[in-house]
Amino acid sequence: MNKIDLEGRTAVVTGGARGIGLAIAGRLVDSGAAVALWDVDAAAAKGAAGDLSGRGRVQAVAVDLTEPDAVDAAAGATRERFGSIDILVNNAGITGPNKTTWEYAPEEWQQVMAVNLYGVFLCCRALAPGMIEGAYGRIVNIASIAGKEGNPNAPAYSSSKAAVIALTKSLGKELAETGVLVNCVTPAAVETDIFKQMKEEHIQYMLSKIPLGRFGTTDEVAALVAWLCCEECSFSTGGVFDISGGRATY
Repeated sequence: MNKIDLEGRTAVVTGGARGIGLAIAGRLVDSGAAVALWDVDAAAAKGAAGDLSGRGRVQAVAVDLTEPDAVDAAAGATRERFGSIDILVNNAGITGPNKTTWEYAPEEWQQVMAVNLYGVFLCCRALAPGMIEGAYGRIVNIASIAGKEGNPNAPAYSSSKAAVIALTKSLGKELAETGVLVNCVTPAAVETDIFKQMKEEHIQYMLSKIPLGRFGTTDEVAALVAWLCCEECSFSTGGVFDISGGRATY
């Protein structure tokens, strides 16, 4: 494992209790950062924090990322524990059901947008001012190749991730002269618990699109994110970094 220097930094990883988020949190801890796991599943976050605690400083924070007051409270709890927050990784997300656009119920659409887009907005809104004040910050949003290409039978997920890419570019420009850099990554399918929300035919569709012929791993995504979180990443903002096994065409 290449050593990424995050000594003295504090990071928030949303959806950090499992899957890609947990892998990212582990990589950041191993790189020297203090890491707060923000997750709606309080028990899972506490368990994950316990598992990582032997490797560094970790905090579990139970938070509903779709509630502004809850996000603000989580930010306060992490600042009280670790001080200023230098890094935000917006990883939390849901796939929603695999349905055609016309079969989607409005409440299903709204739920996906609330978690995948509104939650990202709320976290950026809560933490960016502190980063601006400190003249340093790294925000990494976990988007998806679906946000660039659009997956059939995943209209809400695809739309939400396309919006995350656009938000990344907008916020990156807004913060460009502040010392705060904002980038996103667009993984192809990575085999995690989120697969349990998908139909097998949808999983096989995603696999068929990857020229390398396999799904990505959580550790591969974590390695890219860790670099985007470090000080050496100094001339990229508003960027979209593919990790798609060759699937991405632009």
